[in-house]
Amino acid sequence: MTLETLIRFGGVCHLSLLIAGGLAAKVLDWRHELRRLCALSRHMIWTHAGFIVMTLIAFGVISLFNAADLASGQGTARWFCGFVALFWGVRLVVQFFLFDPKPHLTSWFLTVGYHTLTVVFTYLTVVYAWAAFGR
Repeated sequence: MTLETLIRFGGVCHLSLLIAGGLAAKVLDWRHELRRLCALSRHMIWTHAGFIVMTLIAFGVISLFNAADLASGQGTARWFCGFVALFWGVRLVVQFFLFDPKPHLTSWFLTVGYHTLTVVFTYLTVVYAWAAFGR
């Protein structure tokens, strides 16, 4: 497999994470849970979630339609890939050292989903780090 193909698959992964994010909001019952917050805090969380959705769409579309450029090792491509690797690398650190998912992993489906997301986040970190720093 070429780096270009791995990046293109990374684009698919980014867009697939939109589904996972929607499912997570449903599983965690954000609509009910966030009602306890004041309106400003609730709106800020939804706004931040919206920006994350836009970021995932951008990462996915850029990766799908510009995989060859991103794999080229040129300046801007390295910076973009380095940022994506940092984004997911920090997400992994937060997941391992801050989140406690155990109370929410109440079924085999949720457990498999959580571990699948860990694999996807790791994949994205490694592939984009390789594109940024591996040459």
